[in-house]
Amino acid sequence: MPKVLNFKVIIEQDEAGWFVASVPAIPGAHTQGKTYEEVLKNIKEVIGLCLEEANDNINYRDQITWPEPDDKSKFLGIVDMPVRVAIA
Repeated sequence: MPKVLNFKVIIEQDEAGWFVASVPAIPGAHTQGKTYEEVLKNIKEVIGLCLEEANDNINYRDQITWPEPDDKSKFLGIVDMPVRVAIA
């Protein structure tokens, strides 16, 4: 039975409105989509492709930061915090 690994994915929206996703634990794992749903679909596909490459390429596999299979921690988010600053 395959195990489930929970990779943390960072999703941002750029100035043109596109959603951009990346997986810090997997080198080269990033994509974009016009909608949030599209970027989720795309990043899941990218993760799958990267893990396929990791099966065939030990050097690439060694660059991945593998999550613990039983890790139940959750990434809650990053926010832009506007702060008014008067700098002389």
